[in-house]
Amino acid sequence: MSGIIHVSEMVSIAFHSMIVIAAKKDVGLLNVKEIAKIIGASESHLSKVMQRLVKAKFLRSVRGPKGGFALINSPDQISLLDIFEVIEGPFINNQCPTSCDICSFKACILGGVPEKMNKEFKEYLMQHKLSDLIPLLK
Repeated sequence: MSGIIHVSEMVSIAFHSMIVIAAKKDVGLLNVKEIAKIIGASESHLSKVMQRLVKAKFLRSVRGPKGGFALINSPDQISLLDIFEVIEGPFINNQCPTSCDICSFKACILGGVPEKMNKEFKEYLMQHKLSDLIPLLK
């Protein structure tokens, strides 16, 4: 059974790769192959995510055999919400889990629980910085 809160594969890759890069910042640049191996992601999907993170100025990219990626800002300045919104766009808390375009009811049949869960999820993403999550890396 699927849950109400869903994080796309792209967001998951972005979260995990940014945490790895933050955790290994003292090592220097990390390339796609190294990051993909650590997080268990496909190199092609990871490359697409990395391009977005570079374009959004979260990462700097260096080309070449000794190239790779590094954070531009400190890990304590980057929230999970920042990363989420780079991949998915602005977080909107009005999505009905029933996927109905038009609802004929005047109140949510689920008692507003999905909206409360989305609000809590957004707060979690806002409050947690990359630096908070580095200790979770194996």
